[in-house]
Amino acid sequence: MPLPDPPLIVLRQLREDPDAGGKGGFLGLRRVELAAHFPDGTESAPFTYDIVTRRALDAAVIAAHFQRGGRHHVLLRSCVRPAAASRPHPPAHDAVLWELPAGLVEPDEPHRTAAARELYEETGARVDASALQELGPWMFPMPAMIGEVHAYFHVEIDPDALHPPPGDDSPLEHGAVVIALPLDEALAYCKEGRIRDLKTELGLRRLRDALPR
Repeated sequence: MPLPDPPLIVLRQLREDPDAGGKGGFLGLRRVELAAHFPDGTESAPFTYDIVTRRALDAAVIAAHFQRGGRHHVLLRSCVRPAAASRPHPPAHDAVLWELPAGLVEPDEPHRTAAARELYEETGARVDASALQELGPWMFPMPAMIGEVHAYFHVEIDPDALHPPPGDDSPLEHGAVVIALPLDEALAYCKEGRIRDLKTELGLRRLRDALPR
């Protein structure tokens, strides 16, 4: 099936606080002074490094799938990403990406529990956390900037039992669209550059390898 265009959501900047410094917002910033110790016993001069912080640091990524017509299908969701739309350099992009459902893991919350919660919030697929299977090892998506870990899971769902996604009351989740694509087509869209979210391509590739051929 053709990949539909995601909802067109235009972002308008109202103001920018030049003195915020990452305090009180979604992200924080640690500026530390470091020295690098090398195997030959030498040490670098001290240098400053910025580390992004967040109250809920890790994220769960979920590939929810089902079979129909002899083909594996997977759920994708439209996601508004302001940073993608505010790039100061080419290539330009709008604010909306197709992604696997994913969400933040609360402090002290098991990754699998967070995955079940986020899957329901974002797609309306209700599953028990015990039904989720690990989809390869966890990964660092941006280790040069943040210590965030992505934990990958997959689960087979009944597409006829989906509920309306409740969301999390965020303006960025309002109007989100959930679609089901054949897995091979979703991977082809990654290759064509029509699906550009990195964690999504990794999750799709891992799902392809995990499912029976």
